[in-house]
Amino acid sequence: MGLLSSVSRRSFLKTGALGGLGAFLSACLSSNAPATSSAPAAATGGTAATTQPTTAPAANAITWKIQSGWAGNDIFQTMFTNWAASVNEISGGRLRIDALPVNSVTNINAAIDAVSAGTIDGAHHVPAYYYGKDHAVSLFGTGPMMGMSTSNWLAWFYYGGGQDLYSKLLQNKLKLNVVSFMAGFAGHNQPLGWFKTEIKSPDDFKGMKFRTVGLATGIYQFMGASVISVAGADVASSLDRGVIDAAEFNNPTSDAAYGIPDVRKICMTQSYHQPSEMLVIDINKAKWDALPKDLQAIVKWSIIASAADGEWLMQNKNAEDFAALQKKGIQFIPAPQSVRDAQLNAWDKVVSDESKDNPDFVTILKAQRAWAEKIYPWTSVIDIKTPDPVSFDRRPKV
Repeated sequence: MGLLSSVSRRSFLKTGALGGLGAFLSACLSSNAPATSSAPAAATGGTAATTQPTTAPAANAITWKIQSGWAGNDIFQTMFTNWAASVNEISGGRLRIDALPVNSVTNINAAIDAVSAGTIDGAHHVPAYYYGKDHAVSLFGTGPMMGMSTSNWLAWFYYGGGQDLYSKLLQNKLKLNVVSFMAGFAGHNQPLGWFKTEIKSPDDFKGMKFRTVGLATGIYQFMGASVISVAGADVASSLDRGVIDAAEFNNPTSDAAYGIPDVRKICMTQSYHQPSEMLVIDINKAKWDALPKDLQAIVKWSIIASAADGEWLMQNKNAEDFAALQKKGIQFIPAPQSVRDAQLNAWDKVVSDESKDNPDFVTILKAQRAWAEKIYPWTSVIDIKTPDPVSFDRRPKV
């Protein structure tokens, strides 16, 4: 079933000239928006941040308290607050998102339980934070790459059965009272990590105290590292104090926000340990069920829109921060092929071990593999692989 299943064909065709999702959101804006003032917004990046009219609260407005999983200067926090602002704007103030700071009500690892219990109405975070509940959750964002881009993974979630599998895992198996939406993938491949010295072979990981999360723990352990759990906000201080020797977190912008480049000057890139990071918004199911259908549609479609906007924002900010870090002397070095080969061998072992007693893990992985086998033959023949150095070198001289 496609994404437009909950929107009537007639209403969609009426707004089709505006272009799909944008038309739907425009229709919501025109039908819901009260008088607004055009106060200029801070230029934090992303389309939602460029124009944020101050929307007056509607009578009997509904307020949801949704907790962030990110530090205030993290790009994921910007993505979260941009989405919260868009809901307020599109709903005409009928639904307001109270964007709570990270750890304000509960710690990030317990946020999913707080959402389920109704202590908070929702959370913006990643499935890997509740890896301890069931390792299958880590397949949503931190599983094998299988030749797919972040765009391919986003398509799998919404058109390849991913959302249904994720909901069944959380609601049926883990008995969590939540409704979940995928709020985007965190840009491109995550770097191998931040190190004191260049990684030249898999043997360099032997005896290393390393920070990672989710299924990636097995990848680094396979190469001989001792994996230590450290919260993102504590990575830099843990590196500085010698609690860990090296670490991976996410992307140049987030890594810089948490201060990791201040204590490690070498970032090894092009890794198979994690193709990206899946951001989710988990919402208390009772609160979701009580929401009027038009507001449910606004929440759903605004999240899908924020997933696209977040990827564009990530490209802009990552490129800027990558260049800024290079100017500060940070070295970005692609991981040697021997390390990537070792990672693929590690994935074989991790998948074998995890599949032994977890049928849900197998079901999800089979669905992902089927999607990769559907998408890859087409994209590998049709697309020029990007980034493409040939066309980049021949870019117009204007």
